This record gives sequence, C-alpha cells and structure tokens, in this order.
Amino acid sequence: MTMGKGCITVSKYFLFLFNLIFFLFGAVIVGFGFWILLDSQTFIVALKNSTDVELACYILIGVGAFPILISFLGCLGAIYEIRSLLSLYFSVLLLILITQFAAGALIYFQKDVVNEQISKVITKVLDKYSGNNSTTEQAWDFIQTNMECCGWIDRRDWSGNMVIVNSSQLLFPCSCQNISLISGNFSDSGFCEAKTPDWPVYDVGCATSVERWLLTNTGVVLGICLGVTLIELLGMILSICLCRNVHMEDYTKVPKY
Repeated sequence: MTMGKGCITVSKYFLFLFNLIFFLFGAVIVGFGFWILLDSQTFIVALKNSTDVELACYILIGVGAFPILISFLGCLGAIYEIRSLLSLYFSVLLLILITQFAAGALIYFQKDVVNEQISKVITKVLDKYSGNNSTTEQAWDFIQTNMECCGWIDRRDWSGNMVIVNSSQLLFPCSCQNISLISGNFSDSGFCEAKTPDWPVYDVGCATSVERWLLTNTGVVLGICLGVTLIELLGMILSICLCRNVHMEDYTKVPKY
C-alpha cells in the first residue's frame, strides 16, 4: 500500500512538472505568433500583406493556447487524481501527436506547393514596392541586404515592379546591389540608377539563402521537434500510469465485509 501511494505521489509530481514544461511550450508558441504579427524587422514582415499569412499567425496563436489549456487540465487531473481528466488528457496528447506527424508529412510532400505560394506572395510585394520605406519595404530591404540576395527566385522577380517599369531611368533596388561591384557610398533602400542595363546586383535569390539557412540549422530544428515529441510521449505515459494507479487505489479503499 505504501509503495502504491509513493508511486502515485511521484507520478503526480512528474506529471505536474511535465505540464509546466508543456505550458511554457504553449506560451512560447503564442509569443512567437504575436511576435510575427508585431515585428517589423524580419522576413515574415514581407509576407504579412497576405491574408493567408496573417490568418496563419492567428492559427499559430490558437495552437499555442491549446497546450496551455491542456496543461491546466493535466495539472488539475494529477493534483486531484481525477481519472476522467487524466483519460481526456491522454487522449488529447495522442491526438496532438498524430496531428503533428500528419502535418509534417503533408508539408514535406507539398513543399513545392508551399514554395510556389510564398513566391506568389513575394512577387506581389516586389511589384508594389515604391521605395517609401514602409514597414514591409524596410523588412524586405533588410533581408536582401543581409542575406546578399535579390528577389525570391532571382533578380527577374523585380521585372514587374511598377516604378522600374514606368521610369525612364535604369532603376534597380538598392538593397540588391552587390557591394563588390560598386565603389563609394551606397544606399540599402529605395531605388538606385544603373549605368548599364546589367544591374550590379546579387545573382542568387533569397529563396536559396533561406534554404541554405534552414539546412545550416537543420540540427536545431530536428532537435526541437524530437524534444517536443519525447515530452508528449512522457506525458502520455505518466498520465496513463497515474490513471491506472488511481483506479487501483480507489478499489483498495472499498471496505471488505
């Protein structure tokens, strides 16, 4: 009996600790969603003119709020040994785990479609670029300058820009210019005038630079995904073990005649 109570107590505390981690994980996702909506110096800002991307941000916030709610239910079920809450908690974690694998597989097999949609959004941003230093334009200038790239696929993505098309001068985006091909002072925003039709800009597109960054940080991304999966599995094991022990403990308390 004493050992059974000790196992239940240990399981309760471990499950409480797990839910605290799960709560922090949800809070990080919510914070990341709000950061995307409010930040003005990252790659995502260049996409925020798209309704789909903005909707995705709100979905991300909702996804982060969900673990917060689930962790609350888990803590409540663990502390008060409520078997129904523990069973619900286990079922929800199992559903989340299955959804994560399904979503990951979908993104992997549809990555060309995702890249195509991003390309369409970026093309609209570049076509409307006016050089007025709006939040979106500053973000895109920042990306091209620091990643040393031009356009999403390549420099030709700028061919539909209305300012460049309607100008009598040979204009090109200043943030694209290859600093190794110019001398003197240069600007990193707005439009610059080229001396020849061959723009002195970077040949590589930003899609290649982003892909290179992702490949460089693949270990970090995989590590985070693996850590989240292990935490979820641990929560499932603890919840089902505690649920079974609580069930057994309840029956031992029934008086025998």
